[in-house]
Amino acid sequence: MIENQLPQETWRERWHRIIFGSDTPAGKLLDLILLVLIIASLIAIMLESVPSLLEHHHQFFRDAEWFFTIIFTIEYVVRLMVTPSKRKYIFSFYGIIDLISILPTYLALVLVGAQYFMVLRTFRLLRVFRVLKMVRFLGEARTLGQAIRASRIKITVFLIFVMCIVFVMGTIMYLIEGPDNGFSSIPASIYWCIVTLTTVGYGDIAPVTTWGQIIASMIMITGYGIIAVPTGIVTNEFARAQYKLTAPKPAKCTNCGTDNHAQDALFCKNCGNKL
Repeated sequence: MIENQLPQETWRERWHRIIFGSDTPAGKLLDLILLVLIIASLIAIMLESVPSLLEHHHQFFRDAEWFFTIIFTIEYVVRLMVTPSKRKYIFSFYGIIDLISILPTYLALVLVGAQYFMVLRTFRLLRVFRVLKMVRFLGEARTLGQAIRASRIKITVFLIFVMCIVFVMGTIMYLIEGPDNGFSSIPASIYWCIVTLTTVGYGDIAPVTTWGQIIASMIMITGYGIIAVPTGIVTNEFARAQYKLTAPKPAKCTNCGTDNHAQDALFCKNCGNKL
């Protein structure tokens, strides 16, 4: 009697499961190693921008740059070899990020300063969502994105209103203070008004006259109130988007008549009938 044997897994299938999946111990280990290498390469890029370190350790940074680039190049080539749909991977989000994370080093051979574009490797840290099983949080991010999109018209109107305020108040401050007190032009006065309204207050320009200080005080107080407006708009839209996802369905089950089902329910919670 001949026993049925399962087809043996090919090396491409095995490596595809390890590289593109994180359910196996080998896959998790590979993803964690890649994350450590990505973080290490970003730290090397940041330290290389420090003149004193670059002067004394130029060769080390150059060797580190090529080491990380070669490792990520090998990884990219292996991903291309084991994926069943090369075109799909190349033009996918992660495929594009993987490619542009290795191109700057090669471009630096012909373009001066191109190596600093390697900071784009930061986007590769998004793989942490898959490694640490944080994909479920993407639903919340989607809800927040919907709230921001729903708020865009209100926020746009609000920003136009704010720009009108800073233009008018900046012009008034230019007329009151004048060039002698640092308000050399209307654009400079508008710049001061924006800095003051956003409660940043660099202090490079400050009113001297009594009326100028009174108006500046009004602008500062208005700034605290203005900060809360966009927050309230987005929060309100976020609550609406969240309610749409969690609000019970008003429709009743056609089989038993039970209502108040969850928004994403496909079957009746009482009898199991398809809604």
